[in-house]
Amino acid sequence: MAPSSSPMPGRLLVLYASQTGNAIDAAERVVREAERGGCPAVDLLSMDSFNPSCLPGEGYVVFVVSTMGQGDPPDSMKEFWKYLRRKHLGARWLERLHYAVFGLGDSSYGNYNLPAKMLDKRLLDLGAEQIIPKGLGNDQHSLGYEGALDPWLMALWKSLNQIYPSLLPRISHAIHSSLNILGDAKVEVTYYSAPQDSTISDPKTLIERARSISPALKCHNEGEPQLMLQMVTNQCLTKGDSDKDVRHFELEDRCYPISYQVGDVLEILPSQNPSAVDDFIKRCKLDPECYIMIQEKSVDKLSKGSHMNSLVDPIKLKTFVALTMDVTSASPRRYFFEIMSHFATDENEKEKLQYFTSPEGRNDLYSYNQKENRTVLEVLEEFPSVHMPFEWLVQLTPPLKKRAFSISSSPLVHPNQIHLTVSVVSWRTPLKRTRHGLCSTWLAGLCPSEENIIPCWIQRGSLPPPRPSIPLVLIGPGTGCAPFRTFVEERAAQSVAEPTAPILFFFGCRNQDNDFLYKEFWLNHAQDQGVLSLEKGGGFFVAFSRDQPQKVYVQDKIKEQGARVLNMLCSEEAAIYVAGSSTKMPADVTVALKEVLCQHGGFPKKDVEGWLTKLKMGGRFIIETWS
Repeated sequence: MAPSSSPMPGRLLVLYASQTGNAIDAAERVVREAERGGCPAVDLLSMDSFNPSCLPGEGYVVFVVSTMGQGDPPDSMKEFWKYLRRKHLGARWLERLHYAVFGLGDSSYGNYNLPAKMLDKRLLDLGAEQIIPKGLGNDQHSLGYEGALDPWLMALWKSLNQIYPSLLPRISHAIHSSLNILGDAKVEVTYYSAPQDSTISDPKTLIERARSISPALKCHNEGEPQLMLQMVTNQCLTKGDSDKDVRHFELEDRCYPISYQVGDVLEILPSQNPSAVDDFIKRCKLDPECYIMIQEKSVDKLSKGSHMNSLVDPIKLKTFVALTMDVTSASPRRYFFEIMSHFATDENEKEKLQYFTSPEGRNDLYSYNQKENRTVLEVLEEFPSVHMPFEWLVQLTPPLKKRAFSISSSPLVHPNQIHLTVSVVSWRTPLKRTRHGLCSTWLAGLCPSEENIIPCWIQRGSLPPPRPSIPLVLIGPGTGCAPFRTFVEERAAQSVAEPTAPILFFFGCRNQDNDFLYKEFWLNHAQDQGVLSLEKGGGFFVAFSRDQPQKVYVQDKIKEQGARVLNMLCSEEAAIYVAGSSTKMPADVTVALKEVLCQHGGFPKKDVEGWLTKLKMGGRFIIETWS
């Protein structure tokens, strides 16, 4: 592709917007391959650390953008995107910029890869020129987002080489990334044999300190845990013959009220199995009792020394591994296997690792690694000749991430507690190995009668708290009922002091006897003038999908109660909230609502889509889903 103008770029800039870390992984791969290709200057920056007003001064920029929920941009992209949407920016504002966009998304969600698509269109509107068409990574692909990233990167390097050959003088090195080029680790570890005077005893401070020096967690800026809660209730909501294990957890601060609101999300840092952490440390021939400091090598040596002494204390290696490195549940990335191949001393192991990271071995690596959900510890144990320096392990081991759960209690009713509704995750791999979700399994194993401390952060969720006067249509099958338990409990408490609007709630499960979550709670609020009662203008409707020959789902109950739903939606302020699985449910519910509007409301089909879009734009049709 020949550009209309070819500025002399001082660098290739890679800007990423990540929420969970996948976009960082992809962006770092862009940088690695550019460096291998001989690019004289490559810079990697988070979008929220780059001033968008400087964009016209850049020559070549690669954007790597992830997707949140139903098509929302990551938090780190929001200010950048807000600036790009300014009306005064003209159609020639970015006429000297050459760019490429790669998005990370999941086609099972609505508005697939929307942030990347919107960014690409806006850059074009502002006069920038595409280097190659946007790439769209899909978690549903057999190779995950890398299924699209591999060919997209190859096309990017070839096109960039044609536009500006000196930017990538060794283009073959960038394209064939399996070349035997190791390079240096990007972090430096300093070891101390004995504790320093300022060793940390407070658990909250210890967690913050460990995670603040982790290079893999640098984008999260999470601070110390807001809360250290005690589990006081661990109740199984499903019956023994159900193949699901759904728990009701009650977490408590016994000293102070907890500040949260309806629709909030609780993030939990799970604990890894201590024996597995010990096994990892032993396998890697590390000293669990030594103290360490970790710095990125790009930091200036002088400032590094003062920073280490004045701001950050050394931390015990075992503590750092346990709190920051996911060695027991997350699968390593392909780059992990590539670096392993450099340290393998057994020729058969080296050959297998090199094959895994070659273009021909990608499918086999995916089957071996991601499909089997192999952990870092398992992979290292299967390649015993590999002894990676701790610097590389720190850089490449997936970070121990917090897990987010919708809060299912009202702060008005439980000021010192937070309730959660959690499905304890387990599954069988293609090789019939049983795997367990790290956080849900850990929580399920905690005993309320014993001392247990759970590090927590409260975050605003995507379900805004409704005012008491707003009529609600709530749709939450399975554990999607969790936030709506909060809504109902809160409104019931509000109704004691002031008039409140009614609620229609549609719940779904497989069997009435096995997994009717919070059965007594819903039924109590659906009678005796409760907020879900028909007398109050509300209603509670359950779809038991497996209790009859023909399966019945929440969307069938919505259509069955179409007149009630339409009557509720006729209110000028009424809002629809949907929560639950991201698979087919949100789309099926949307179709059911369209049918209700057409059949009961007399809306022409051509107007229904626009009406629902208007509701979404006005914050009155809100969907929160998870995989």
